[in-house]
Amino acid sequence: MIEDTETIDEFLARHAADVQEAVRKAAAAEIMPRFRRLAAHEVDQKNGPHDLVTDADRNAELYLTEALGALLPGSIVVGEEAVHANPASYEALQGDTPVWIVDPVDGTRQFVHGDPGFCTLVALAQRGVLLASWTYAPALDRMATAVRGQGAFLDGERLRPGPPEPGRDLRVATSHPDYTTDDQKQALLGLWTEGVAPRACGSAGLEYLAVARGESDATAFSWEAAWDHAAGLLLVEEAGGVHLTRAGEPFRVTGHNTLPFTAARDEATARRVIGLLRTQ
Repeated sequence: MIEDTETIDEFLARHAADVQEAVRKAAAAEIMPRFRRLAAHEVDQKNGPHDLVTDADRNAELYLTEALGALLPGSIVVGEEAVHANPASYEALQGDTPVWIVDPVDGTRQFVHGDPGFCTLVALAQRGVLLASWTYAPALDRMATAVRGQGAFLDGERLRPGPPEPGRDLRVATSHPDYTTDDQKQALLGLWTEGVAPRACGSAGLEYLAVARGESDATAFSWEAAWDHAAGLLLVEEAGGVHLTRAGEPFRVTGHNTLPFTAARDEATARRVIGLLRTQ
């Protein structure tokens, strides 16, 4: 619990491990018991057949909302499922109050199909600045963390991928075709060129982790939902990477970005990817 005179930095110094534990417990209680055991009535569509939600999503978000609110009284949780129910709640990202940005199951489609490539994402932000993040892949038992100014870590090991190897095609994860408009597909077509190896992304959170680890070189995404990006953007940044929109500016979790945008393992790669994205 934050003290009256405690800063957010002091809170994180005392409670970052408690947040990590809350994420693990939410997954253990609400997600993993349903993994590969989902009943038909536990899966619904939100905005179409490619936009799924499960009881694991809903219940894990409720668990985290209670746990994170107890750790930091007065904070606000902006979660994917709560915003779907009440879109106006997304506006909390614009205010001065500390905000927990939560995606309880990032990669719901993978989760529904029994694929372990999903994760739980939590980030803490204030006034649009990302302060800390937690990326947990419960089926793989991998936990990545980042605190602004203190580096990025995977299971306690520091992440620092450096630039891609010279002469190798850039490995770029792009917005999945199922989730892109015709205009967005047109913009991303610029990546289908010599020296680049684009592919459709899976869980956004795990794609950011792949960049932070150096297993992938960049992302190229065309949507803004903060819960998909906040945790991963800070992870990549603290690993030494860079994120840029097509306007050449860092991505803002508060929105109004020029899309598509990239997160890359170094600045040169980020600028190369942005330069390839076609104007619409």
